[in-house]
Amino acid sequence: MSVYEQRAHITNKKEISTNKLLGIAGTGWMFDALDVGILSFVIAALKVEWNLSTQQMGWIGSINSIGMAVGALIFGLMADRVGRKNVFILTLLLFSVCSGLSAFTTSLTFFLVLRFLIGMGLGGELPVASTLVSESVPAEKRGRIVVLLESFWAVGWLVSAVISYFVIPTYGWQAAMIITAIPALYTVYLRMGLPDSPRFATLQPKEKTTVLESIAKLFSKDYARQTIVLWILWFCVVFSYYGMFLWLPSVMIMKGFSLIKSFEYVLIMTLAQLPGYFTAAWFIEKFGRKFVLVIYLIGTAISAYLFGTAVSTTLLLTSGILLSFFNLGAWGALYAYTPEQYPTNIRGSGSGLAAAIGRVGGVLGPLLVGYLVAQKTSISMIFMIFCVSVLIGALTVLFVGKETKRKELI
Repeated sequence: MSVYEQRAHITNKKEISTNKLLGIAGTGWMFDALDVGILSFVIAALKVEWNLSTQQMGWIGSINSIGMAVGALIFGLMADRVGRKNVFILTLLLFSVCSGLSAFTTSLTFFLVLRFLIGMGLGGELPVASTLVSESVPAEKRGRIVVLLESFWAVGWLVSAVISYFVIPTYGWQAAMIITAIPALYTVYLRMGLPDSPRFATLQPKEKTTVLESIAKLFSKDYARQTIVLWILWFCVVFSYYGMFLWLPSVMIMKGFSLIKSFEYVLIMTLAQLPGYFTAAWFIEKFGRKFVLVIYLIGTAISAYLFGTAVSTTLLLTSGILLSFFNLGAWGALYAYTPEQYPTNIRGSGSGLAAAIGRVGGVLGPLLVGYLVAQKTSISMIFMIFCVSVLIGALTVLFVGKETKRKELI
């Protein structure tokens, strides 16, 4: 059987198991969101228990993003050498074990060390999982499936909000962190039941590139434009997302709500993430990747402005719901769009490096909020910064990005 016949045979097999693959990868994605979501509530709880300053609170979110940047780069490059499946399992194990260990910390320093390692696992797993799924489903439904994969993030956030609302006030943040160690057990199942990417499996040794060759190819004449667009897009989206959402419970408290009431409102806002994903999943195959990215990012920008300037509870909740709806729908399109820009032998590297650049924004976003809050900057001005950032990402895709709707991967 030739290489191409093998590829066709494996691809057909994967088409039959698309739902199973989506469920397996999506569950890992849900665990990622569970950890990040709980962190936003844990930060608010640690402020009270450890008497943290706003700058220290900002560092907790930022050190997590530093780890995500390092993990996205390292594990993205590894995925092009040792396979998507192996890296997916390794990163899931890394962040879940370290999350459980963080429940036993009594100092901010050790907590930050573990958050860096957790971030490495999170940052590596997300682009590798989307690459694995992208390479395992046919072109006509690839975008929809990857957006649905991303929708598991909303499920994880919902679970994290429920756990935080019912567990943290009664049993403490440590109990919530122990729950996030559960994914370590899931890796045993993954090892047995998860197939690797059919495209990577049939990649010939001579087609695989070294680290330096991969990076050089990303900036070659054929792929430089896509690389620059993705870097700008990822930076703007991640900068605004982590700046806004990691601080969301704390911002609610700053607006005068109690800890428990802020958790309740954030839970309500989080519910809007699921319809955001589902509508994006439908639009992405009907109107294309660029349409979804541009429309949903503009919706995010408007919602961020309204949330920052809201003075009534009704407007705050409404704008927060719209912020979750549009922002997470855009995230789904981003993960569908990114792997489609590159060929198989550099797809993991390209996706990982773009995500790594984005995580730099994830470092700066929470730090900026902490600094600006300490300087008595208004919440409305802070959210205006994120509004502008998201608009820059939308305009970059609109005028420079390439449409990849139903593009056959090579």
